[in-house]
Amino acid sequence: MSQPPPSESALGSIGNTPVVKLRRVVPGGSASVYVKLEYFNPTGSYKDRMAKTMIEQAEARGTLKPGMTVVEASGGSTGSSLAFVCAVKGYRFRIVSSNAFAQEKLKTMAAFGAEVELIHSPSGKISADLIPSMIQRSKAIADEGNCYLTDQFNNRDALIGYEQIGVELAKQFPNGISAFCGAVGVAGMVMGVSRALKAAAQGTRIVVLEPATSPLISRGHAGEHHVEGIGIGFVPPLLDRELYDEVRAISEDEARRMCRRLASEEGLLAGTSTGLNVTAAIQLARELGPDATVVTVASDTGLKYMNGNLFSAPSA
Repeated sequence: MSQPPPSESALGSIGNTPVVKLRRVVPGGSASVYVKLEYFNPTGSYKDRMAKTMIEQAEARGTLKPGMTVVEASGGSTGSSLAFVCAVKGYRFRIVSSNAFAQEKLKTMAAFGAEVELIHSPSGKISADLIPSMIQRSKAIADEGNCYLTDQFNNRDALIGYEQIGVELAKQFPNGISAFCGAVGVAGMVMGVSRALKAAAQGTRIVVLEPATSPLISRGHAGEHHVEGIGIGFVPPLLDRELYDEVRAISEDEARRMCRRLASEEGLLAGTSTGLNVTAAIQLARELGPDATVVTVASDTGLKYMNGNLFSAPSA
């Protein structure tokens, strides 16, 4: 296999991630289930794709110029990815986050040079009003001047980066994908993948996922959960009803058990949203049967959650 040429910077290592077939966690008689390992991106998350395009599109338009400060509100992975991109490009970066998110993510942002401000969550969980509070504070910072607010929840530049996941999948599965599922926070990943797969005319069924304790999209009410990066407390503006076929609410407890099974049975170390993705993918695989192909993504690496109880809790 030919190797890619040397990159001019670390940004060149984003994308072109591998796909693996699940062998042991999928029950017999089900469709084949594949996972695209997005934790092979530089910061261990598919958010690197989004961060790069948000910054580079703003540069191309002239709305982000040298000497300006980049500002965002994030539970961690977007913040880590933007901190990484800003470090490479030389921008000051200010991020609003919370104690509700993994310490590993907060420390990663700081390691890349980000200035981290925390909004306190009394329960330590993601409540319906936490992320809106973070967004409000990020806007106040941006209003101080000489700032570019990336505004991930409304920024359609994110779709450009995420669409590349779908482009890669169309090449990796030339015979087609029966169903693709993914949990949504900003919703850019699933929408970007859907756009690319629809452009490839694969006829793929697109399934949007959310936590069962906060089923805002499927049932109209938000609640507390602890699946970082998704279930943001409001319907994401980037969510396009024309680009998905179904919404499913998935148990967080099942997702956490699946994370432990993926690690011990498949050798895949991933975070809770990935457990949610795979739980749903197996549901679809049972329904579609052995001739079908179901694909999802490993959103980020489980190394971001080692200080918590995700992998220390009992497996049954």
